Amino acid sequence: MVTGFFPLFLQSDLGMPVIMRIRQPLAHMELQPFSYTIADDDGTGARAVTMLSFFIQVLNNMKIRNKLILSFVVVVFVPVAIVGIFLTGELRKFAFNNALEQAYQNLDRVKKRSSEVINVADDLSYRLSYDQRLKNVANHQYESVYDVFLAYRDYPDLQQAIRMYKEISNIRFYSDNSTLINNWEFIYPEQDIRQAEWYTRAEQKIGLVHWDYIQDERDHKFYLSLIKGVDLGSKDNRGVLVINVNSNMLNTILSQENFDTLIVDSKNNIVAANRPELYGRTLADINDHSGAVYQQKGTHESVINEEASKVLIEPLNTESGVNGLRIISIFSIDSIVAGANRISQLAMTVIIISLLLAVLLIYSFSSLISNRLLRLSKHITKVGTGNLGVVMVIDGKDEIGQLSRQFNSMVGNINELMNEVQDSNQQKRRMEQKQNEIKFKMMASQINPHFLFNALEAIRMEAHLKGETEIARIVRLLGKMMRSNLEVGNGKTTIQDEIEMVQCYLDIQKFRYEDRLKYELVVDPAANRVRIPPLIIQPLVENAVIHGMDHKEEGTCIRVLVSVSEDRIHVSTVDNGAGISAERLELIDGFLNDSDEADGGRIGLRNVHVRLQLTYGPEAGLTIYSEPGLGTRIDFSIPTGGENDDERADRG
Repeated sequence: MVTGFFPLFLQSDLGMPVIMRIRQPLAHMELQPFSYTIADDDGTGARAVTMLSFFIQVLNNMKIRNKLILSFVVVVFVPVAIVGIFLTGELRKFAFNNALEQAYQNLDRVKKRSSEVINVADDLSYRLSYDQRLKNVANHQYESVYDVFLAYRDYPDLQQAIRMYKEISNIRFYSDNSTLINNWEFIYPEQDIRQAEWYTRAEQKIGLVHWDYIQDERDHKFYLSLIKGVDLGSKDNRGVLVINVNSNMLNTILSQENFDTLIVDSKNNIVAANRPELYGRTLADINDHSGAVYQQKGTHESVINEEASKVLIEPLNTESGVNGLRIISIFSIDSIVAGANRISQLAMTVIIISLLLAVLLIYSFSSLISNRLLRLSKHITKVGTGNLGVVMVIDGKDEIGQLSRQFNSMVGNINELMNEVQDSNQQKRRMEQKQNEIKFKMMASQINPHFLFNALEAIRMEAHLKGETEIARIVRLLGKMMRSNLEVGNGKTTIQDEIEMVQCYLDIQKFRYEDRLKYELVVDPAANRVRIPPLIIQPLVENAVIHGMDHKEEGTCIRVLVSVSEDRIHVSTVDNGAGISAERLELIDGFLNDSDEADGGRIGLRNVHVRLQLTYGPEAGLTIYSEPGLGTRIDFSIPTGGENDDERADRG
């Protein structure tokens, strides 16, 4: 019998949800619909809730296929009716916004292209106003017409600029030098020119660029012109540079736009337009009831030429700054809505056809879904009876297919959980057995440390009194080692203290083996204060002494090397002992990396290897190099970024 937890959501008196978990066999679990009533003074609320509960009960008793058909009628036909009512308005709004966005994009494109045209004049004016050769031609007092001719021939820059830049129609430079000859490039201003507003403003504001819609003396046509006063060396000696922008290029740019698009100067002169009848006119010639076209920027609504229209205005500033130029785009709202009406009719036709097609398909789809759900229900019933070997065939990637995958996963998880419970029980029994063994060994090794140290001290004093100083020294070293090992807990020790214990151990072994054992300790002082787990280096040295001297009659030298390189500490124990065969070395490497710890063997090496990896990561384990007859080398490296003894003292 399989049981499961099922959440039950209730409502407490304080309005907070209360979750209860009911444990009940899956096979006998039946979800019953419930109803509740809320009584009020006249009983209206109770009747409404009871009717809602009855309606929910009826829906719950219906088959899935009938629910899908009913939901289609309620959920599809009702929204379609609502959509049909509001579709025209929404589409009108969408089309209008789309047209407005397109108008903004067109306006931005016109602005960029127009800016490229007028910026040519702006850049050219900057170069010419600082051209010393131009100033020399304008300042020089000529004695004859021939001298003027030579000067004009030596300075062809204005003609070359007109030929080079198609964005420029003409360039004129006005100067008070009466010896100049008018060649339509260098001009001595007449009285009507001197009295013109644009000329006087240029003379008063030397170096500043302003734009105006003025007439060219050569062809008597009006051009959008850049006007700039030029300093010729003194307050009374000033020139005026006039650069005409190519109006045909501006009109060509605007002619590509569908909406009425104009370029207007600061005096409301229409300097360019995509309607030829507006060339050279002013904004007063546009029948604007609200005056929206006179605004400097933004989006406005107005009635233009008796039509409701949108007016988009964007400043057309040059690289030299604000100039009063602006681009105006005007489009009729009715012309946009007409397209939206056509879209609305097309949309309604598509919706009606789609509804008719949906009525034919909903019955087939509902039957398909109900059959798949029925098959899932049968498999759940089998699991409820205790049959955990059932597997559903996944026939899709939709929600039902996902339920099928989750069902298979649930059955598999139940089987895995049952296996894991069995394995966990077995592991728990083995762990309890190991713990009992450890307790027994700990009880067997509980010798009073004070008694042991006192006995060693008594032996050392007796040896010292009898003149056996070497025996006394060895006994002292042995006691120091035992006390250090007993005091070691789960904390860390410094490399310096660890090396001292290694030296004690080697001195004791040297007393035992005499001249057969030699040792050398080479430790970088920078590593002394670094803290490491205790008993890391000493077991490696012990292994070198015990196994390095086996089957070797001559002396053995053991070296312990501790060095610091970059951000790591490298530790090596090297001996020239008997060495290890390749087969034996392979067995040792396998033992060190074996996940199951066995009894016996090289427990000391494995202990060090595992503790290094647990403390510093897998890369910090032992690496063994050995050749028979040549000796053995054991290396490991740890990071230097750990805590050192000086830092602990500072915190203390």
